[in-house]
Amino acid sequence: MRSRYLLAVPVVATLGLLLSACQSTPETQFKAENTYACGQLNINVLAAEDNPLLTIEYLNQQLLLKPAESDGGELYVAPGNESTRFLRTGETALLTIRGQQYPECLPPGAIEMPFRAAGNEPYWQARVIGDELIVDRPLEEKTTLRLPAKLSKADRHGRQFVAAGDGMNVTLTVARQLCQDTMSGAQYPNQAWLALDDIVYGGCGGNPERLYLGAEWIVGDLAKTEPLDRSRMTITFLNGNRIAGMASCNRYSGTYLLDGEGGVDFSQLISSRMACSPELMLQEDRFLELLDRVSSIRIGRFGELLLTTREGEMIKAFPSDMVDPTLE
Repeated sequence: MRSRYLLAVPVVATLGLLLSACQSTPETQFKAENTYACGQLNINVLAAEDNPLLTIEYLNQQLLLKPAESDGGELYVAPGNESTRFLRTGETALLTIRGQQYPECLPPGAIEMPFRAAGNEPYWQARVIGDELIVDRPLEEKTTLRLPAKLSKADRHGRQFVAAGDGMNVTLTVARQLCQDTMSGAQYPNQAWLALDDIVYGGCGGNPERLYLGAEWIVGDLAKTEPLDRSRMTITFLNGNRIAGMASCNRYSGTYLLDGEGGVDFSQLISSRMACSPELMLQEDRFLELLDRVSSIRIGRFGELLLTTREGEMIKAFPSDMVDPTLE
């Protein structure tokens, strides 16, 4: 049997919602201007030398946007549909497609600001807020350093901040790579290293929700059972701690809450009431029942979403760009 899922490299995958988009005109020649990661949705932004329009490519689709007035930043909107827009401010941007806003769009190597990182054994914490680096030093419970910092390195691999004070040199280095906390098991979108003079401490940083937001996850394994042919179960994490998707026959929605230690709670699950075949309804009931009992969440080595109940039953879901469309 040919797998419906495509192999991904062992980092957080390129993901996104499958939404309709406008096509650019073939007469306009666009060139790549920048790439961004909007949570788990990677996009290419293209501009034409002799045309004010902007094209955004994502999941083999295109959005054609025109310039619009804005009080801050460069704003582009879809003709006739201002709920689809792209606002660029400095090196970051905000993308909204049909009213659905994605996480802050970051160019390669960039990090969300303010930024927080922490590590264990011994515990340390570092925060970058504006032009300041705030450090809780290992083994110094009552000593917090607040130092003016500067960005010393910025490339596609990450960011590095340097500061000096209290008789030492401080460096915080951040890379965009999946990181797992050594004590709690919680996962984060960034690896981080804090250097105090010549001593280096490792840890994790960033907002864990960036690992899940911006993607449509398609269920490929339901407690060791393959989905019925031509059926569809999906999970989409939305802003405001909301989830939504297809349960097999009906659409559903609810809320989610991460606990900071690799745990998650799905609640207030409701669905529409359309009737389908008995087999499909049984699968739907099983999916929603499992989802309601899920207690842990993580990203697997190939970028898949792994949701596990306290009893060890697992829902395995794949980002939409890992699914072979010929087998859906």
